[in-house]
Amino acid sequence: MLLEPNLLIFILAVIGGYFIGSIPFGFLITKLKGYKDIRKVGSGNIGATNVLRNSGPKLALITLLLDGAKGYTAVIIATNLIDIYSIQEASEIGGLIAGAGSVLGHNFPVWLKFKGGKGVATTLGIMIGSVPIVGFMACVIWICMAIIFRYSSVAALIALATSPIFALILGMKEPALMFLALAILGWVRHWNNISRLIKGEEPHIGR
Repeated sequence: MLLEPNLLIFILAVIGGYFIGSIPFGFLITKLKGYKDIRKVGSGNIGATNVLRNSGPKLALITLLLDGAKGYTAVIIATNLIDIYSIQEASEIGGLIAGAGSVLGHNFPVWLKFKGGKGVATTLGIMIGSVPIVGFMACVIWICMAIIFRYSSVAALIALATSPIFALILGMKEPALMFLALAILGWVRHWNNISRLIKGEEPHIGR
């Protein structure tokens, strides 16, 4: 039995998004620069925060931007391709689904035995690509919380938690639901950070 056209499109979108998101920039950049395997130092995470702690701010910034670009690229490519061959409603949902696939790819990259990052930068990239104003607000909140609390994890958790609220206020139900799902995933991925925060053992940004 053939799949419904939109269902097939969404399946292809999530697969495509996954492979875009699975590019482990933090691992590749630090490896190319001659640093130790990022998975074997610090928290073992391939994201920008661990890169900052072990390889410096320059590589951390590059990692942050590239990880964010994965989510943004997945949304934009899927939205535009689906819009050509399908209806606008399908392209909007397909873009969000591709974005979710990119977060899964970042968090569980097949190339690194499914041990990846926490998906915050990639999720912010999805928001910027799908609902720019929500993405901008989430980034501002992340920066403000990072300055106030000096914990990357706290900044990320608050930014993720507030993003679906902003989308809902703007009347964007589908993005709000997707951002909520990604926020829940992000909080689950930060479980160890939450535990360390409770114990007072979570390192500040830059430590």
